[in-house]
Parts: sequence; C-alpha cells; structure tokens
Amino acid sequence: MPFEVPVKDNAKLGALVKAIQNDPEINQWWKCANINAVDRAGISDHGETHIRIVANAALKIMRLLLDAGVTPGVVEHHDMTNQDAEVIVVLAAALHDVGISVHRDDHERYSLWLGYPKARQLLSGIYADPELTTMVAETLHAIIAHDASERAYTIEAGCLKLADASDMSEGRSRIPFQSGQVNIHSVSAKAINRVRIEKGEHRPIRITVDMGNSAGVFQVDDLLRHKLQKNPIASQVEIKARIDGETERRVIEEYTFEMD
Repeated sequence: MPFEVPVKDNAKLGALVKAIQNDPEINQWWKCANINAVDRAGISDHGETHIRIVANAALKIMRLLLDAGVTPGVVEHHDMTNQDAEVIVVLAAALHDVGISVHRDDHERYSLWLGYPKARQLLSGIYADPELTTMVAETLHAIIAHDASERAYTIEAGCLKLADASDMSEGRSRIPFQSGQVNIHSVSAKAINRVRIEKGEHRPIRITVDMGNSAGVFQVDDLLRHKLQKNPIASQVEIKARIDGETERRVIEEYTFEMD
C-alpha cells in the first residue's frame, strides 16, 4: 500500500509524502520493525499498516485543533506556519517506530538515532536552514514524546502521542500483550470494534471507541488515559466509549488456569 495522507493545499506536505513513498530505506525499516514486533517478540503490529493509521490520525487531530484556533508549537515559538506543523506530525508518525527495527525495548531512542539523518534527508528538498534544523528538532521531539512516560512539550507531539494510542480497533492494541495469550490485555483489545476521531461537542476532538464487549473499557482507560497524561492537548479531547448494539458479543469461549 502506498503511504498516503490527505494533503489538501499543503504543497510541503505533498512533497514530503512523495519523498517517503519513494524512499526504500524507510519502507524497509517498517517491514523490519514488524518482523521484530510480530514474528520475534510476538506482540501487536507496529509496521507499515500502523504507520499509515497513525499518520492519518495525527494529521486529522492536528487539523481539528487548527480549526478550533489552537496554535502549534512551531508557529508559536518559531514563527512558522500551520502547514509546517502538519509536516511535522506526518513525518514524526512515519519515523516514530522505525527504532523497533533495532529492538522493541527503548525503541523510541533508536527511532531518534535512525530518524535524525532520515528527517534531514527527507526535508532537505523542502526546507533550507535554519528552518530545516527547526523542523528536524520538532520532529525528533514528537518521536521521543510518543513514549507515554515522556512529557510532550508541543501540540504536534501531543497529536502523535494520541494518534499512536488510537490505533486499537479490531485487536490492534498498542499495549504490547503477547499474541495467543488470554489475559485482560488480549481480551480487552479483541473487544474494540472501531475508533473514530471527529469534532467534539464540547471540545475540539472527540475519540469514540465502539466496543463489542465492555471488556474494551480496559483499553480505553489504560491506554488512552495514559497517553493523555503529560500531553498538552489533553484539555482539547473528550473520550467516549460505547457498546455496539443492545447485547455484548462473547470475546472468548472460556478462561481456565491452574496453580500449583
């Protein structure tokens, strides 16, 4: 699948998307990352499908905030533009998990090592210094801050942090549970049917989580709440979890265990 986001009238974003599509190294990193995540570590997908979902979600979140008059960090502190902020969230989404190609543990740090020269390369035909260095620095901040334990200083980083957590529909949990195991992580992940990002009624962003079983509340509370902590856009977001239909579907057939 091609790497695509709705560019609209953002020519810089269009140039970045084209550069990413044509870059064999970053596309191979996504494949290598997924081999480490899924085939070797036995956890949920962190490859090219995840990247596309997160890039589109982060861009949508950013645009909802812009529509509400929220000022991105690159605009407030570097006198750049809203379009530059869109470039940052998409590039950060493309690079945020490439470090998993090295190792799943501490992958945010490895993503910085790989991401710095790649970000400069991808942006070099779009920006010149000093703006180029600013864009790279803001992108790297967003990458490291997608770690739930790290504080996001910018709106752009907050968008990526929330978008990363929102990829949890149909079992696509960001919580690294071991595949095939039956526990609260796997059961709750399986209970999520769909995640919708849209304009909120009381705040600029509403995240609606449609569940087939109320076990999915664990995902919402443990994952989304965690990613909204240390996040500057937390006050701009409302979360709503709901059960699809009048009855709950069965998530597992049975659960048994034995203890010595």
